[in-house]
Amino acid sequence: MLNKLKSLARQLKKELAVYRLVLKHPQTPWLAKCLLWLAVGYLLLPFDLIPDFIPILGQLDEVIIIPALLYCALLLIPKSVIQDCHEQVQQADVSGNS
Repeated sequence: MLNKLKSLARQLKKELAVYRLVLKHPQTPWLAKCLLWLAVGYLLLPFDLIPDFIPILGQLDEVIIIPALLYCALLLIPKSVIQDCHEQVQQADVSGNS
């Protein structure tokens, strides 16, 4: 169980690094950048569309809204940009572990 959590944490760290590179990439459309920033902002801001004290629905808004924003942003970003960023993260990971 602990190994699964560590693996998941490593994968999440790599994905965040990819998103960071995608945000900086010059070929990333501005609308996709805005959607990514909205997802981060919604996650970090202390207020929600549905307050957390409402049972079940309060927590579900983050589970639905943030992935939807990420999905929409990734649809707008060219596949070549995402692949290039994934390769950069892989190369950094390989050179960092060597």
